[in-house]
Amino acid sequence: MPLPKITLWTDAEFYSPYAMSVYVALREKGLPFTLQPVDLAQQQQQTEAYAALSLTRRVPTLAVDEMRLSESSAIAEYLEERFPAPDFERLYPHDREKRARARELQAWLRSDFLPIRQQRPTEVLFAGKKYSPLTEDARRSAAKLIEGAQRLLSGGQQNLFGEWSIADTDLAVMLNRLALHGDALPDSLAEYAWFQWQRASVQLWLGESGKNG
Repeated sequence: MPLPKITLWTDAEFYSPYAMSVYVALREKGLPFTLQPVDLAQQQQQTEAYAALSLTRRVPTLAVDEMRLSESSAIAEYLEERFPAPDFERLYPHDREKRARARELQAWLRSDFLPIRQQRPTEVLFAGKKYSPLTEDARRSAAKLIEGAQRLLSGGQQNLFGEWSIADTDLAVMLNRLALHGDALPDSLAEYAWFQWQRASVQLWLGESGKNG
């Protein structure tokens, strides 16, 4: 059976960590897709044309044939169900409880840590920019992130749940906001984030952002 036509709308600079997560998911699944950049600086996401595609008027948005879907974690779960193992690579752990933990982590990373996201934006990750030292609020947020990541990676493993999952990419993004800026981070977490950054699918995204940086 032929694969459906897949299109991914992403920010034109390739700085969105949420678009990155979906891009990595598609690459890991081995699915061919077309990229459609959206110029956020020009508010292209607010046009009526884009609103017709995206309920949220944000990136990423994914089209699989006539299906349209926004929100990166929802897209990842849809891709996992639409293109399941063993025919396609897994995005989430095989074990049910570990899958739940992976989704818990994804939700936490998206809903918390605003001071880190504000003071260490993704220009740190994809353009090498530097900013002022973290405020006290951001240092508390970083301490909470570090404590949680150390609990999840207490065995010193290279992947969170004994096998790679999309939650590894999402956690590495948040940790690398600190590591790539030179902020304090335990060596074990910096090494974990570096290891995740070497994954082929992640490197392909970095290549896309490098073209536009």
